[in-house]
Amino acid sequence: MFDSLIKKIMKADSIKFKTIRQYIESFPETTQKILRKLHKAIKETAPDAEEAISYNMPAFSLNGVLVYYAAHRSHIGFYPTGAGIAAFKDEISNYKHSKGAIQFPIDEPLPLDLVKKIVKFRIKMNLEKSKKSHNKHQAE
Repeated sequence: MFDSLIKKIMKADSIKFKTIRQYIESFPETTQKILRKLHKAIKETAPDAEEAISYNMPAFSLNGVLVYYAAHRSHIGFYPTGAGIAAFKDEISNYKHSKGAIQFPIDEPLPLDLVKKIVKFRIKMNLEKSKKSHNKHQAE
């Protein structure tokens, strides 16, 4: 059973996805449930964000990219950009992370409250950046 699970995940790595639904459905049922919970949490937090596949993984954009996410064998990768990582460095200290990614172990509950806080932060960042850019262009 484990071998078939690995094969299905590896197959997902080789497909060029057109929709988030297609992406999610390419994984085993247990992983699909996790991805759906994550997707729902992001969508509820950023209802006006555009959904797309970017870099062959689900992405949400609102005045620029907010977050990406992806399933892997042993974790769910959550990519809130470098600023999203830096702003929550204390809260993500229990998770393996890098400058632009957080790894949520696939066999543990997703920290959906943390995900929502990071998404709210990214929305605020993008809106502020957009306002500054808009004001700069008006001044010119």
